[in-house]
Amino acid sequence: QVQLVESGGGLVQAGGSLRLSCTASGSIFSINTMGWYRQAPGTQRELVATITRGGNPNYADSVKGRFTISRDNAKNTVYLQMNSLKPEDTAVYYCNAAVRVSAWARSDSNFWGQGTQVTVSS
Repeated sequence: QVQLVESGGGLVQAGGSLRLSCTASGSIFSINTMGWYRQAPGTQRELVATITRGGNPNYADSVKGRFTISRDNAKNTVYLQMNSLKPEDTAVYYCNAAVRVSAWARSDSNFWGQGTQVTVSS
């Protein structure tokens, strides 16, 4: 119904930068909040950042000041600019979107990407 495709993950040295992208496609009437979550080895999935349809961001304390979330509503795409990366940022990063799938939908549905690996070496 709705697919989220992520890109931009990879291997980077501590202090470096990466830019993640996630594009939604399929049955989409509108997209409300989008966000990024991550799961490091042996840990629970945690929120990294979210952004509302109007562009208001929310960040986890651990990434505040280093990461920037943004979106392009015309492209159904959300981005995560990650600067000053640390080894503890190493995780699989998952894109999430709250989607109104049709004009007749009574509420939003949440969809997830399959994840993209980010590895930060020291």
